[in-house]
Amino acid sequence: MKKFIFIILMGLISLAAFSQVTISGKVSSKEGTLPGANVYLEGTYDGTSTNLNGEFSFKTSKIGLANLKVEFMGFEPFVKEIELNGKPINLEIKLNEAFNKLEAVTITAGSFEAGDKKQANILTPLDMVTTAGAVGDVYGALQTLPGTTINGESGKLFVKGGDSEESQTFIDGSLVYSPYSSAAPNMSVRGRFNPFMFKGTIFSTGGYSAEYGQALSSVLLLNTNDMPAENQLDISIMSVGVGVAGTKLWKTGAVTASLSYNDLSPYMWVVPQNYKWVRYPSSTEGAFSLRQKTGKTEMFKLYSSYGNSRYTISQEDLNNEGQFYDYALSNDNYFVNASWKSNLGLKWTVATAASFTNNTDDVAYDTVAFNKLLRGVHVKNVFAHQFSEKVSLRFGAELFSKTCSQKYVTSLNPIQYNYTNNTISAFAEAEIYASSKLVARLGARFEYSDYLQRANLVPRISAAYKVSKLSQFSIAYGWFYQDPTDDYLLYTNELDYERADHYTLSYQVAQNDRTLRAEIYYKDYKGLAKLNNEAFYLPSSYSNSGDGYAKGLDIFYRDKKTIKNGDYWISYSYLDTKRDYRNYPEKAIPGFASTHNFAMVYKHWFGGLRSYVSANFKYSSPRVYNNPNSSEFNGELTKPYRSVDASWSFLFRQNVIVYAAVTNIFGFKQGYGYSYSARPDSEGVYRSAPIVPGADRFFLVACFITLSRRGEANQIDKIE
Repeated sequence: MKKFIFIILMGLISLAAFSQVTISGKVSSKEGTLPGANVYLEGTYDGTSTNLNGEFSFKTSKIGLANLKVEFMGFEPFVKEIELNGKPINLEIKLNEAFNKLEAVTITAGSFEAGDKKQANILTPLDMVTTAGAVGDVYGALQTLPGTTINGESGKLFVKGGDSEESQTFIDGSLVYSPYSSAAPNMSVRGRFNPFMFKGTIFSTGGYSAEYGQALSSVLLLNTNDMPAENQLDISIMSVGVGVAGTKLWKTGAVTASLSYNDLSPYMWVVPQNYKWVRYPSSTEGAFSLRQKTGKTEMFKLYSSYGNSRYTISQEDLNNEGQFYDYALSNDNYFVNASWKSNLGLKWTVATAASFTNNTDDVAYDTVAFNKLLRGVHVKNVFAHQFSEKVSLRFGAELFSKTCSQKYVTSLNPIQYNYTNNTISAFAEAEIYASSKLVARLGARFEYSDYLQRANLVPRISAAYKVSKLSQFSIAYGWFYQDPTDDYLLYTNELDYERADHYTLSYQVAQNDRTLRAEIYYKDYKGLAKLNNEAFYLPSSYSNSGDGYAKGLDIFYRDKKTIKNGDYWISYSYLDTKRDYRNYPEKAIPGFASTHNFAMVYKHWFGGLRSYVSANFKYSSPRVYNNPNSSEFNGELTKPYRSVDASWSFLFRQNVIVYAAVTNIFGFKQGYGYSYSARPDSEGVYRSAPIVPGADRFFLVACFITLSRRGEANQIDKIE
């Protein structure tokens, strides 16, 4: 009996061994073999892992149909139905790389980003406030990037052959109608906002999203900070003024209030000035911000600011030899911005933003009093839907309402002009990832102006291809429209939109904290507004007969790795541009454009000295300007712009920073051309005066103190 049972068992074992099937093969991808991939039959324990050559082999006693599954991290799972009929099976299996949006290609044509970890960080908020010569100004720091042209007598952004009015600034999605301070003609301005208000910055110099309009050249997108870390009190003592700010934090929100007063009188008594001041510049500024969580991932943000500045300067009256007049300027600016973002289910989000600007300039000079008012409202709703990891859609609508007025009070009678323009806009844009190496963004934008009674519909297209894990190409194309300048719309509503077509190709490679970017572009301007005769008050004096072009090459390199505790970047721009607009008699190089622009910035942390030192060199080739005494329009050249700037931050204690900075250390003489009289003198000559900066150098010494519970916080955000 025992012998019989043994024979039966041996037979069953032999039958089982005979019925086992060997499954073997090789697993690979486009890059080569994949060792360590898991290969198994679904619903069983039968399987194995691939060896160093990507090969596998295992046996199974399962018969009939079964699913063979292969899994490897970073690749899409492979499933194949196979028939197990006792015969060996050998397979060649190729896995496709899984889509990972964090590692996928991103569109960078025309854009410099900060604060977005998915992108290569170009400039962070800390970069902006520690860049020597920027003096804590967002726009000053951006002028060390390629594509920008330095205009020392303006201080505004001039991007890729575009006028300063062709650039717009948005905070948390809503428009800032008056982003710069006010100044007299040919005097430099600065931005109104502290760079450390913002956690993320996107500076798009062309080919940007269909979500943004009314900008022919560039948009600057600023996203404000979320919740602060702790309660604190900040005290600022500077050679030009004082300031105090306090933050109160609670479980679901926080509030911050600040107040500052600046008076340049003591400073200008000591430092030689190129201007004759009657009343030195002074300003008072206050700000209030609220952050309130409304859900796990939702937050309401409110920011409000008020500023008042004033000064009086004595200028030569070029129309009357030997005479001078006082130019007095007083500016009041109020700005409020609110935003809220929420999830609508798992795949929908909605973002709402709104802003209000009220800016008033009161000017008095010679026998004229002049008042200019700008009041703007922007309301915007954006919806986003994620169809899948590879396909998403953004669409929305917005309203721009803008009122401008100018009032002149002369010795004879007052003259007033005003207009209100309401523009409704809508956009839709789809982002499609064909793979982790190829992405395209397709969009369209519609606008209608009730003042101009004009509408436009434009395409926006961009794409990027990832050449390797470190490098990619990006392209962008689109039409961009903008209203003519306020100075023209005050007198006529018979103009059409101005237009610029953008073509951009860029290449970027980033590795080990080193980034290299190269970009070529072409911009075709159409329908630029022109003043065709001297009767500026007649609507018939204006037309859209102007045109132009801008083309160039931008190169940017940043290295935070090679030098220990060191960080530097180099940027270069080549620009070729001409345009016929405003009162130009012919197509010519515009006065704001430089053919060559170069900047090099270096920063270093000296741990033993508890010091952070920054230095930079900036150069712009001579710009053209028009001399009415010459027969050639825009035939004269300014001096080249050169400046070497430095700053030093000393961490006296963890919560106390001592700061010093100087611009134009070597005292290079800057010259921005000449101002000319409105009419020739008795000898037929237009009298002139040079346009120069307010001073050859600027010095700043400051101490920043922060009081907090732990005593670890400081005001590094204010060291410029």
